[in-house]
Amino acid sequence: MAYFYVLYSEKLQKYYIGACTDLDRRLNEHNTSQSKFTSLGMPWALVYTESYPDLKFAKQRELSVKRKKSKRYIERLISGG
Repeated sequence: MAYFYVLYSEKLQKYYIGACTDLDRRLNEHNTSQSKFTSLGMPWALVYTESYPDLKFAKQRELSVKRKKSKRYIERLISGG
């Protein structure tokens, strides 16, 4: 199982988009200074996830959303719209 996920930082007022196979471990890495960019915005909250059969599909979804370069698109995704 793999995951596409969206994190949100109140501190930075920004979203972070990623893909992984272990969501708990990855969220912990983001919130314990193990990731250079995300260490600036701690704490990060998990606000959205989608599950996929393998990492290849989760990464494709990650790239698809990142290419849109749209905060509004991400917020619609999170709200279910």
